[in-house]
Amino acid sequence: MGPVRSLIEFRGARVDAGPGGELAQAMRDEIAVIYDGLELDGDSMPKAGPAELSPPDGAFIVGWLGERAVCCGGVKQLDARTCEIKKMYVIPERRGQGVARALLHALEDKARELGYEVARLDTGPKQVSARGLYESEGYVRVADFNGNPVASFWGEKPLR
Repeated sequence: MGPVRSLIEFRGARVDAGPGGELAQAMRDEIAVIYDGLELDGDSMPKAGPAELSPPDGAFIVGWLGERAVCCGGVKQLDARTCEIKKMYVIPERRGQGVARALLHALEDKARELGYEVARLDTGPKQVSARGLYESEGYVRVADFNGNPVASFWGEKPLR
């Protein structure tokens, strides 16, 4: 663990309120710029709101460095043994410091706690560093499992 990663405290949060909601909105705002014209709430987009990212089958966490919320992400049930990691976001000034890797590990741990055996995720063609992170963490390409119209990489990793 790097110096920043070892200081992050992960806590449960809401995707639609408080610090979790603020980070999730910042992620949406950034995605809207990266993929200009994308209808983020369109019918074709995979759902990842409070219903999907809350107990008992889902979760949403925020990573804290001291009093500052620096990252967020969620776990969504796909089926009894498979989950999808959603809404991974790191604030711009903390990128490149290992925060995303620490967040991914925390989300995988949360998925294990929830009883999932396999984690899946996706990312788009303009998020090259995200794909690099996922592949370096053992996610292998699988077929499109969620119909995300902007994804170009769908990955899967066993959690057990």
